[in-house]
Amino acid sequence: MFFITIFEAEKEKIIMSLKGIIRKIFSPVVFWNFFALILATVLVLVGLWYWMAYYTRHGQSVEVPNVKDMLLNDAEYALGHVELEAVVIDSSYNRNLPAGTVLDQLPQSGNRVKAGREIYLTINSRQAPTLAVPDIADNCSIREAEAKLKALGFKLGPVEYVPGDKDWVLGGKCNGRTVHVGERIPSDMPLVLVVGNSDVSGDFDGDGWEDDESWEEGEVVTDADAMTGDE
Repeated sequence: MFFITIFEAEKEKIIMSLKGIIRKIFSPVVFWNFFALILATVLVLVGLWYWMAYYTRHGQSVEVPNVKDMLLNDAEYALGHVELEAVVIDSSYNRNLPAGTVLDQLPQSGNRVKAGREIYLTINSRQAPTLAVPDIADNCSIREAEAKLKALGFKLGPVEYVPGDKDWVLGGKCNGRTVHVGERIPSDMPLVLVVGNSDVSGDFDGDGWEDDESWEEGEVVTDADAMTGDE
């Protein structure tokens, strides 16, 4: 009987505790705090969704206009008109186009992109890039030199034949001046190869020519002269 009384008392305490907890949970203070928390969470999620839609411009796209062959200022205006941003990332050189002309664009015209997208441009530089003269003087034949220079992007002028071993490159000239190994010259300036021709005589000292008894001053044979002589 004693144990039954204790059990009943403990049971009553547990029931009262549960009622107290339930009463606290559903009290107005706890209820409104919980409601405010849920409302704040919903508002944050809705605000985040709208911000992401604005930031990523979901569902919005514009067509990339063609700005090739435009000057940079005109290209920037054309792209800005459709809410795109021009970014110059590279330059090249085309002597037939004005400096600042757009040579290439990425993405290409006709593609659809989101407004605010950067369009990468390659423009025409003001000056031709320079190239370092390789070691060709007294080091290779005319065929080897021409192949190497063309592969490096050099523009070649008419060959100049002078006294020396036949078809052996003795030096090079640019704009009438002798150039040396490592010297940089504009890529659009012709490089003239000075090549030996056993039909004439004399010595090349790297800066000019030293005449011997059979060398007449100013005796230089060009491509055309060489071809005529061969005939």
